[in-house]
Amino acid sequence: MTQRGTLYLIACAAPPARRLPVPIRAAQEDGWDVCAILTPAAYRWATEDAEGEIEALRQLTGHPVRWQYKLPSQADALPEPDAMLVAPLSCNTLNKWAAAISDTLALGLITEAIGLKIPTVALPHWNHAQDLHPATRRSVEELRAAGVTILLGDGGFTPHRPRHGNLDAYPWQAGLDALRTVSPPEETRDE
Repeated sequence: MTQRGTLYLIACAAPPARRLPVPIRAAQEDGWDVCAILTPAAYRWATEDAEGEIEALRQLTGHPVRWQYKLPSQADALPEPDAMLVAPLSCNTLNKWAAAISDTLALGLITEAIGLKIPTVALPHWNHAQDLHPATRRSVEELRAAGVTILLGDGGFTPHRPRHGNLDAYPWQAGLDALRTVSPPEETRDE
């Protein structure tokens, strides 16, 4: 199997976050060492339903599930990322990210990823009404201009009517496929 490196899967509080084992397993099959990072709201969702969900993600990835900043005196618990997949990306996180707000670990990592030139793919999940807001459109364009691959529309996520999302139709595979185009396998990186 081709080793691709370390992938940070950063999940926001949107319904697909309840199915993180799906993209984790698929990314692992594609050669990624996956680390799960959740926004605080996504972490709350995971612990609200079942305390064992965070432990299951830790066992699946082999890494702690991070959701908050560490103290300066603490060692890093995760290896450095070679790529990031922000999925699901909420409208809230999108707009904070475009404004370089880093008030959560997830936002801090993806904000720095732009400056560090870490290949980053974002797979949104929001409704049509949120998509029509001018700030959403501006944020998508700003992040694309900064080098972030945002899979919105054809070949990615298509916004749904409010309260009519189909969790089974979330295109996890589109995000994973896009990672192949933005991040070469580890064995070819230094060539």
